[in-house]
Amino acid sequence: MSDHEYVQRVRRHRPSALLPLVAATSARWKEDSFWHSPYKKYTPWALADIGRVALAYGNEHRGDGTCTEKDLLHMLAAYAALDDPMLRQENTYEAFVGFMLRVSGEQLVYQESTYNALARTAALFEQTEPSRVLRCLKAGWDEDLLGCSLSHYVGVTMLLQVSAYQNAGRFDPAWLDQPQGRGLREILPTDTVQRVVEAHFVTDQPTFKAENERLRISKEPRLRRFEYNPLRGRPFLRGYGPGYLAPSSHLIASKGSPLGLYYMGVAQYGNAFAEDLGDLFEQYVGRNLREICSATVHPEIVYRDNRRSVDWIVVMDNLVLLVEVKSTRPTQHMRLGVLDRTSAVRRQLTHAYKQIDTTADLIKKRHPAFIHIPDDRPLQGLVVTMEKFHTANADFQRVQHPQTDTFATVCSAQELEHLVTLEGEAIDQLLLERQGDAMQSTYSLNEVLTGKRLGRNRVLDAGWHSYPWMQHPRLQAGAAVNGTA
Repeated sequence: MSDHEYVQRVRRHRPSALLPLVAATSARWKEDSFWHSPYKKYTPWALADIGRVALAYGNEHRGDGTCTEKDLLHMLAAYAALDDPMLRQENTYEAFVGFMLRVSGEQLVYQESTYNALARTAALFEQTEPSRVLRCLKAGWDEDLLGCSLSHYVGVTMLLQVSAYQNAGRFDPAWLDQPQGRGLREILPTDTVQRVVEAHFVTDQPTFKAENERLRISKEPRLRRFEYNPLRGRPFLRGYGPGYLAPSSHLIASKGSPLGLYYMGVAQYGNAFAEDLGDLFEQYVGRNLREICSATVHPEIVYRDNRRSVDWIVVMDNLVLLVEVKSTRPTQHMRLGVLDRTSAVRRQLTHAYKQIDTTADLIKKRHPAFIHIPDDRPLQGLVVTMEKFHTANADFQRVQHPQTDTFATVCSAQELEHLVTLEGEAIDQLLLERQGDAMQSTYSLNEVLTGKRLGRNRVLDAGWHSYPWMQHPRLQAGAAVNGTA
């Protein structure tokens, strides 16, 4: 099916009839439960795109004002039947790479942990000490950027998430004035909730439609569905019944994540915000590495002419892990799988690979600045990125990385947060076994952790327990029921 045919199928229905159904369906198949939906068609990426099409191209003068579950299933089936640009370049290497980048960018971003993302926000921004004086992230930055404290902002995010899941994708501020909302009002003032929701979470159809066109970077119809969806920036709509409506409940929590704050911060403060966040993230990674049992964690080493090693060196019984931190994220061009993706990957990750190889060489040659690092065990590199590069370790991506003598793995903050909690076996042994497996070494680090016994991450738990919902039994219970704790 062509994108045009799919769009026309969605446009048969008025947005006022379709969007509430999409919102209720998204809330029903929350988190990763969509894998158990009928025919496995109720995927969050398909529902989010149907919502996008209805807002960008729909109007209230079509159809009879109805939309049934059967109609929605037909739209979801049409989405699943869409062709892909790779069909135009069948049997070419570039076609395959582009396809993999698009599919991972389309689907895997919906499969990240809400708990990790939201707990990381407080743990990173409020509980991590920087290594230098920051320019933007100083006292009062959250009030200036968000209109409230960071804790209240993430609290509002969780309130909206729980509300959407439990109320067919809706949140109505009037609910806060009801008697059962008294306890909630004590920790999240009503005026704060209303102000933050309007300022950061809500849009309307005309604004969405304009944003959808403005932010497109390709006019290729078959790439349309892989473009940035403005519902990521403002997941709630006004004008579709009481309160606000979220066509995709899966997109709410990410507003309170470090990535959501990154985009808001850079928009207001520019690159200085990104640099501050980069410093905090580097120290945050160090905090997690120190959670590894029986490991010694060394910070970067300054050597000849003020040159610097990798950010962290972790010495374990059977392995020395060289950790380079990059507060980076996949670009939209990369998610589209367009031809300049190779240079984008190279720009973002090349320096990390070089740092790992250079540091390994200095250790092997017993440079005086590295004499306290043992040279009697294997060396591995770990590139930790703030957001996940889903296929970075796959063979088709590795050929775009610099050739190195040191085996290196790219992993996200979430993967590291899981790795350091491994119980029942040694992390160094696990990493060495993974390196020795030709197939497993090309997968994400998450794969080697599947089925392993993982404990609690104390860094994340401290962040999570700092939030206002931990003071409110109903919100706390809602967070647990909805899979975020």
